[in-house]
Amino acid sequence: MLTDVQRHIVKATVPLLEAGGEALTTQFYRLMLDGHPEVRPLFNQAHQANGAQPRALANAILRYARHIDHLENLGPLAAQIVNKHVALQILPEHYPIVGRCLLQAMGEVLGPEVATQAVIDAWAAAYQQLADLLMAAEASRYEAIAMAPGGWQGARVFTVLRRVVESREITSFYLAPTDGKPVIRHLPGQYIGLRLMVNGQEIRRNYSLSAAADGTTYRISVKREPGGVASNYLHDCVVEGTQVDLFPPSGHFTLTHSPKPLVLISGGVGITPTLAMAQAALEHGGRPVVFIHYARNAQVQGFQGVLQAWRAAYPQFSSHVVHAQACHMPEQAPDAVGYPSAEHLQAWLPCNRDLDAYVLGPTPFMAFMKRTLQGLGVPAAQIHYEFFGPAEALA
Repeated sequence: MLTDVQRHIVKATVPLLEAGGEALTTQFYRLMLDGHPEVRPLFNQAHQANGAQPRALANAILRYARHIDHLENLGPLAAQIVNKHVALQILPEHYPIVGRCLLQAMGEVLGPEVATQAVIDAWAAAYQQLADLLMAAEASRYEAIAMAPGGWQGARVFTVLRRVVESREITSFYLAPTDGKPVIRHLPGQYIGLRLMVNGQEIRRNYSLSAAADGTTYRISVKREPGGVASNYLHDCVVEGTQVDLFPPSGHFTLTHSPKPLVLISGGVGITPTLAMAQAALEHGGRPVVFIHYARNAQVQGFQGVLQAWRAAYPQFSSHVVHAQACHMPEQAPDAVGYPSAEHLQAWLPCNRDLDAYVLGPTPFMAFMKRTLQGLGVPAAQIHYEFFGPAEALA
């Protein structure tokens, strides 16, 4: 039970964490991953190497400490954490490991003069409060998913029905449950957790579902990342007939049904969840859909045929593709050449700016789009975005 004194101590440590939070979380990950190999499959080592995961954890810790008197002010942070945990199947037995390593790192980085026993005890109580909240929310999600039609809990074996090369970098995998039973109908924008064995080591990754729900199969469309262990394994080793373990769909970044115009803006492989959103919106009714996509060039851009087919089939659908590099083949020519600009949005957004916008792509891309959309009159509350990796601030 977190006491008033302990709550005051936690808030008082915020300036110290602001000064050295990333060093603390980097030490935390080192202690946990070196000392507890059983949790390594739950973490993407690339996000450790580039510092994204320590930065994200430091940001989450700071936000939690700042709002510890009013946790309802954490906004979407708790939902983001819960959905990521559910997709990777984080379980109650993992929380004590995290807690011990976090407190040990705090003692080692801050030193005994700052990390007194009172400070450690306060943070132990604060961590347990947060862990209890997350575990309760996750237990509820696990139960709801398992009880839903086609739902399940834990790993379920799926078979790769087919794989389709979408571009030089992106390949789609069509997955069906090996048991032949239905699957839960995911919400457009959600992702699944995938468990792989690569060179004898278990790894887990989340991949967006790139097609609308049909109750029988799932599709993921994976970009080959330089040095990416999971993506390269999928591209090089997973063929039709391969069996893989899937965890149920999760994710709070989902399409809201509305009569408002829908604008979907993506950069690179950020196109994958927007495809599912567009398909669901088009199949659901006559809502206007504007699809804007940025790619480096025609060779790496996927799904051009899909966009053309939707333009022909749905009068309420329009799409605009921008390539950073010019193309000399007329059939692959984009609508514009260059980089994201306010001029693009000014020309392509509906005149009525009372719209819903969903933005996916690299963090700087999303930050630019969020700022520009607001500048063009789109209400801030109607601009939605999601991070493929650890959540970061959109400065």
